[in-house]
Amino acid sequence: MKNSGFTLRKRALSFKYAFHGIFLLISREHNAWIHCFAAVCVITAGIFVGLSSMEWIVICLCIGLVLSAEAVNSAIEALADRVSPAYDEAIKRTKDLAAGAVLLLAIASAVVGLIIFLPKLTLLS
Repeated sequence: MKNSGFTLRKRALSFKYAFHGIFLLISREHNAWIHCFAAVCVITAGIFVGLSSMEWIVICLCIGLVLSAEAVNSAIEALADRVSPAYDEAIKRTKDLAAGAVLLLAIASAVVGLIIFLPKLTLLS
């Protein structure tokens, strides 16, 4: 594939494609819906308890990382299904590893959430 150089039109198109990818993630991927619901709950709770700027930064990074990992996982699954529609052990392993990566990041984000929110919630009671 020949690279014909940098143009503003190409950069604008790359953003268009990226936003379309976000739209596809949020509109079609069921697991992303769960992550988005969790994100809305966390943001609502953060507003309620009054998170600090640094806590918001960490929360935003966790939400972004989990959704990004889910997008990469969905892309891997779509490509794998296209390349090998029939059952293939290597494809299964690849898809399981990608899903595991999302789960690890979601668990780590939940732990971060507990570290941030538990002290604030215990002060409310």
